Amino acid sequence: MVLLVRKSALPTPAEVPDGLREAAAAAASVILREPRPPGFPLFFSSKMEIIEPAVAFLHEHAIQRAHTTDTVRTYSEILFDWFDTLEQSQIVWSDADGADLVAYRNRMLTERSQHTGRPYGLRTINHRVRGVLRLYEWAVRSGWLTASPLIGRTRDFAVAHPFRRHYAANSERSIFVLRQFENLPEPLSSAQARELLVRLEPPYDLMARWQLYTGLRVSELLRLTVHDVVQHEKARYGSAPALHHAVRLIRKARKRGYVIASEGLFVETDSYMRLHRTAWLNRFARKRRIAGEAALFIGRRGTPVRKNTYQQVIRIAGERCGFVVTTHLLRATFACMMLARLEQLAKAGEPINPLLIVKILMGHSHIETTDRYLRAIAIDTHVLTDTLDSLLEDHGQ
Repeated sequence: MVLLVRKSALPTPAEVPDGLREAAAAAASVILREPRPPGFPLFFSSKMEIIEPAVAFLHEHAIQRAHTTDTVRTYSEILFDWFDTLEQSQIVWSDADGADLVAYRNRMLTERSQHTGRPYGLRTINHRVRGVLRLYEWAVRSGWLTASPLIGRTRDFAVAHPFRRHYAANSERSIFVLRQFENLPEPLSSAQARELLVRLEPPYDLMARWQLYTGLRVSELLRLTVHDVVQHEKARYGSAPALHHAVRLIRKARKRGYVIASEGLFVETDSYMRLHRTAWLNRFARKRRIAGEAALFIGRRGTPVRKNTYQQVIRIAGERCGFVVTTHLLRATFACMMLARLEQLAKAGEPINPLLIVKILMGHSHIETTDRYLRAIAIDTHVLTDTLDSLLEDHGQ
């Protein structure tokens, strides 16, 4: 069984026995060129031997390339699952070939996730397969391996049909990746959105509103701070009243961007901060517990809302309402609604590019990502337009 151990901070001389204090002081004085921060994942085999290629791969992406925390976490999960599978099968990682990767992929097709208890989705399976292929491409490029049957033409199976061999050009299109058909988003209707919001308690109801009315990703939503809102509060009261305000923030992959938030959403956020948030912070300040004062959205325990908690609350609320809903569906609902309204304005003669506007508001890097929402609203545009009108009327936006 592969073990994942999080790197901890070095102990101070006062925290170790007398005989080790001198060594602890010397260790603290060592200056490293690329130190790994506390919490960095370290992989160990069942024999407590460090799995060096996995750690080196994460080190390059986390420290040298400075990928985001979510990216490093995703790579950690992929590497842990892959190396654990190899160890259980008693396969050395450098000897893994196409048959091993196919067996790993097919196992996910028949088994359930140990983390969620649900069957693996095709997107998850392909994501993990691509992650493994990237690992071996990196290993050959970095000199950990001289060659690998998982990269280049040598990873083709002799029994594979000739027309599929061109898919082995890179880790994105290969014979190991399952054919995946794109699912168009099915946005919530006006009635479903209202019912969902009624089911949610603070602060999750306000978080869902931010996603429905701005299209924020969950990671971006959780990064919002009190300062992000307060500075716009000052701008609102220091200038002429406006129906909408631009909130600048750091988006996915550390890109700078902004979202358009309505006056009504700011009013609801201000009410939440003065009532619920202040009360929770004061209650836990009396108990001398550390509270997440910077984060905008905190729970009843005075700590910042966690991503998994929020996603689970939305999923359970949807089940109680009788329909399937995810945090990403809230974001997709905003995109479809906004695109439907802008398409209506464009047809009426407004000189605008609806697809480009929604691309910017959603923070997409490629217009092809936004185009899937255009195909979704083509199914029933007038319903989505009515949905947008109803929601905006409900909240005075």
